[in-house]
Amino acid sequence: MKERKFPFWALFSGLLLILAALVRFVLRGYAYLAYTLLFFAALILLHRFLSPKLWRVVLILVCIGFAYFIAVEIPIIKNARTDPEPGRDYLIVLGAAVYGDEPSPSLLRRLQGALDYLEEYPDSTAIVSGGKGPGENLSEADCMYAWLTERGVDPARILREDRATSTKENLSYSFALIRERGDEPEGRVAILSSPYHLFRAKSMARLQGVEAAGVAGDFDHPLLTLTYFIREAFGVTHLWVFGW
Repeated sequence: MKERKFPFWALFSGLLLILAALVRFVLRGYAYLAYTLLFFAALILLHRFLSPKLWRVVLILVCIGFAYFIAVEIPIIKNARTDPEPGRDYLIVLGAAVYGDEPSPSLLRRLQGALDYLEEYPDSTAIVSGGKGPGENLSEADCMYAWLTERGVDPARILREDRATSTKENLSYSFALIRERGDEPEGRVAILSSPYHLFRAKSMARLQGVEAAGVAGDFDHPLLTLTYFIREAFGVTHLWVFGW
């Protein structure tokens, strides 16, 4: 009796589903990579079970979606670097996750960028911005303040904004702090964040009437960086649709 081989499409789609589950539930921070793997598994199954006519419709929609994704990624990638001559009176350091009391790897990269910036521009004042999220023992602002002062930054050069729960709030509350000091943020602010996040952060600042310079922290390792750039396309789409 001839042995029946397991179909390649079923094997490959099953492998993608298992890999997606592992990435989603075992690794931290890779959710959008898991969703991408699920998307490709779904395409394989649709190609197998849909009629040729319906598959052509799906393929057209996928091509349109992919073209849109590329269009969104172009400004994200273009802005994923420090702007020329970024020295400003104020550096807003956007928060990221805190693991208990310690900065996450993404936050560490932003903090190292902030430390380098403050050393290069000794007249700048840093605003560390971020509230306290689930699983965090202290606010992101307090964590950043402690990290920077432990490495020799004068506490008088750091303002803490510890209420924000989103990028929009990071910026609006930080701009309010600047105005409370009798200054206007327009033309006097640089924003430091992860490279993938700078386009959206600068766009949000512009929507609030402030043209800001961008300062990029270091990239994460390649696979995590890829995940964040995928995720950011959805963040930028949300900004374009809802304005925040």
